[in-house]
Amino acid sequence: MDRRQTKEALRLLESHQPFVRATVVKATGSVPGKLGASMLIEQDGSCLGTVGGAALEERVKELARTVFTTRSGDLHHFDLQAWKAGGLPSLCGGSVDIALEYVPARPNLLLWGGGHVAQALANILPTLEYDYSVADDRPEWVGADRFPAADRREVVDPARLFDVFEPSEFTHLYLLGYDAIKDLQVLADAIDRFPNSIGLIASASKREHLFAQLRERGVPREAIARVRSPVGLEIGAESPAEIAVSIVAEIVESLHGPLERSPTPDSRASHAEEDVVPRSP
Repeated sequence: MDRRQTKEALRLLESHQPFVRATVVKATGSVPGKLGASMLIEQDGSCLGTVGGAALEERVKELARTVFTTRSGDLHHFDLQAWKAGGLPSLCGGSVDIALEYVPARPNLLLWGGGHVAQALANILPTLEYDYSVADDRPEWVGADRFPAADRREVVDPARLFDVFEPSEFTHLYLLGYDAIKDLQVLADAIDRFPNSIGLIASASKREHLFAQLRERGVPREAIARVRSPVGLEIGAESPAEIAVSIVAEIVESLHGPLERSPTPDSRASHAEEDVVPRSP
């Protein structure tokens, strides 16, 4: 990667934008893009660099669009031989292998409510190089003593949250508030104005109350379905620190995808027993 691409990749990371990096990892015979040639592709289709131009490059851009959808890269082989079945319309005569790497947007969290869970999250996020800002309408809950690594700490009325913060700058919004009425205000505005992931920490009764209030206001059910509640992976979390771990784990999983775990010997044995031992009704 050349200097311009390095600077652009850093800019995209700092501005929390995903991109695809295409790199020639193998070149055989006569090809325009030599080993190590690379290109950055953004979501809007704009590119920097080259892997060889012409039909090869257009095919790589086309594959990059799929990568943005699947959030998963892959290795692709291309024959630059128009006379060969499946070959690109090229007379170069060689072939290349190009790796497409999906680089996800670096998380940037907006935390509404500076309570215990927010503070526990704030202790973890910097270790992952995740950015965050925190907002509350109580000055004593958003001080530098509680959130020393926050990009921004704002004392703001819930009705003005998205006037103070630009929603599109954040990848995640978490409502970690202390007041159901204020949370409802933020939630209603978020469904209308926040384009990315929305998480609500709430008991089952509070969640159903807030969702019922939204429906009474005419918010469509499919819009409410955007809100993830409860938040975090299901790991039995109870304390603020454990809840923070489950939230971060969920973000990590969303970036890299869930792992396919092989069954353990015990679980295989259990399944085998289930196949032969009849169950009581």
